[in-house]
Amino acid sequence: MVRQPGMAAHNRPPLTRDRIIEAALHIVDGQGLGRLTMRRLGDALQVEAMAIYHHMPRGKEELLDGLVSHVAVLPARPGGDWRQALREWAAAYRARLMAHSGVLPLVVTRRNPAALTDTAASVREILYRAGLPEGAAADGAHALLGYVIGQAALEMRGPSPGEPPVDWDARFTAGLELILTGLSAQARRP
Repeated sequence: MVRQPGMAAHNRPPLTRDRIIEAALHIVDGQGLGRLTMRRLGDALQVEAMAIYHHMPRGKEELLDGLVSHVAVLPARPGGDWRQALREWAAAYRARLMAHSGVLPLVVTRRNPAALTDTAASVREILYRAGLPEGAAADGAHALLGYVIGQAALEMRGPSPGEPPVDWDARFTAGLELILTGLSAQARRP
């Protein structure tokens, strides 16, 4: 196990679930998802890898679910104009996904419904308050969440060979405005 010189065990912060997830996120952000191992994580935390299991009994599966929850949960905040509140949420959510792009494949592929529930519920609530019927608000929240995650995934992949450079910001904004325009047509109140 790798220890920093002069760093005694009693000087380290206590091992917590949040500290474990933050250290794992640091590894994934810096080295990629493929480099995340329990041993490497233990080294980064300056503990034996087995100590992590005390906080995450399901091991790496629980760790990966924790990473998804940490990155994918970003509730929308209601504001004066619902469209602007959703624009701000979508931009912040896209930025969060791009900042932690190594976790993005997990967001797309892991079956962790709890990770997106709060986020989708907050978007749905804004749409419902804007006057969309309950079903349309749920569908709209799903469409917005899928759009932002999908756009981030396309952006990560980059343009196809031979495709001209893409202005991802302009493309994101244009697509978001199309969705918001469609949702506005469903709203009963401005």
